[in-house]
Amino acid sequence: MNAVRNHACRENAFEEAGRDAVYRAIFTRRDVRSHFRPDPIDDAVLARLLMAAHHAPSVGFMQPWNFIVIRDMERRQAVRDLFLAAREQELPNIAEERQMLYRKLKLEGICESALNLCITCDRSRSKGSPLGRWHNPEMDIYSTVCAVQNFWLAARAEGIGVGWVSIIDTEALKRALNIPDHVVPIAYLCVGHVSEFAPQPDLERSGWGARLPLSELIMSETFGGGGEDTLKDIAGKMRP
Repeated sequence: MNAVRNHACRENAFEEAGRDAVYRAIFTRRDVRSHFRPDPIDDAVLARLLMAAHHAPSVGFMQPWNFIVIRDMERRQAVRDLFLAAREQELPNIAEERQMLYRKLKLEGICESALNLCITCDRSRSKGSPLGRWHNPEMDIYSTVCAVQNFWLAARAEGIGVGWVSIIDTEALKRALNIPDHVVPIAYLCVGHVSEFAPQPDLERSGWGARLPLSELIMSETFGGGGEDTLKDIAGKMRP
């Protein structure tokens, strides 16, 4: 029986090169804040990225996302002003000993990137269809985040950098982009060609934080449950 199952798994698996490419996109994806180049993104490439995002999983097949492409520099500068204001509001809540490092961090590429993209969630789209949302009403939000991840990984495969600007006032952004009340902006992304993809995430390289060991995050059966020692041992030895 196990032999049959293993054969079925191999039949459905990607060939080695394809499988390696998927993992490469995952492990080398970066939240890009610098290294953007000004040259434009071909519309055919952008359409492929949006198609990848549109094929994200969505609970109840609600597909709650929309994609606002922002090219106008004046509008982008206005959004950057919102970022700068939000950053000043965030600063006092950062531990005092880390505020100097925080000020040095490059946290956006709004005007340097080829274009910006706002991915939104239309919370009315699944109205009257509670499938998957009756007990978990936030699933439309989570589904849209899956679309963001699809876009991001496809962009990495195309050699396109993406940076998520999360330091921004949501209501101010909605006003700037004429987003209706029932629609929620989920991700404001800077998108463009880059001169390089950093070998490490910027925040790790700057000393802001370090990646947690996977082996310490694996639990068995219940939260905090011990066990799965073999799995933890394998995870502890893995390198991306």
